[in-house]
Amino acid sequence: MRRDHDVGHDGCSNSIVGFVCVLESDAPSRVALRSRASFDQFALRLSPSNEWGDVTSPESGKVNIGRRVFLGATALGALGIAFGGDVQSFLGKVFGSKLAGLLTGGDHFRIYSITGQYPAISESNYQLKVSGLVERPMTFTLSDLKALPVTSFSKTFQCVTGWRVPNVHWEGVQLSEILKRVGVRANAVALTFESYDGADSESLTIEQAHLPDVIVAYKMFGAPLSTEHGGPVRLYVAPMFGYKSLKWLSAIRVVDAVHPGYWELNGYPVNGWLDGTVGPTNPDPQLT
Repeated sequence: MRRDHDVGHDGCSNSIVGFVCVLESDAPSRVALRSRASFDQFALRLSPSNEWGDVTSPESGKVNIGRRVFLGATALGALGIAFGGDVQSFLGKVFGSKLAGLLTGGDHFRIYSITGQYPAISESNYQLKVSGLVERPMTFTLSDLKALPVTSFSKTFQCVTGWRVPNVHWEGVQLSEILKRVGVRANAVALTFESYDGADSESLTIEQAHLPDVIVAYKMFGAPLSTEHGGPVRLYVAPMFGYKSLKWLSAIRVVDAVHPGYWELNGYPVNGWLDGTVGPTNPDPQLT
């Protein structure tokens, strides 16, 4: 690894996305109280239009779907956490099987990309730059990351659109270990994360970044991370929905305020906790 020169340095307007924000911030007990009538009324808000922009879904053969439909599917996916199979059935009836397929039945990953393509970064050329409010800005190669203390654990990967993959085994280095190496300054409040795709970004508070199940991951299921899963290195934030686990991690910057990431700027909650709480979860004793 090498040191770099120091570099100085919520609201939801869309009605559909706004519903996602409300739902995700609710505690599970409140979600359970939502009635079937509420689901039916929300579903009626989705109606076709000829003015939707296009979104590309790489895994579905680059089928273009309307941006508002995609956001609607996202909202319905959040509803799926509370209403189960009703969501999948409704999408199939109204928008057809291709859109309904964006909400998988479970136990396998649904691959998304903001840009519609995957950045190709070889393991030998990979670099992670860490800068901002730190004492020792550094650039880590993949070999540097692997030389740090290893953390491994299995967790359920949960997407905000409703699908999940249980018992995913991850391996990498705790984000807190990297922060210890660079020396976070006293006035630091948050971290921003950038992707090699040039589009995605994310954020965590300093407190969140020190949770033991927040890692910089380079292996999944015992194998190097594939490109489609964000390899060679990605962020994995186990206590939060998948959109917080930025793929193709290129840079971490320590800053003095929380800067909402790409998905938050498009209406998602800044804190995407799986359990609906507003604070960090308890450390997991099963971490190794």
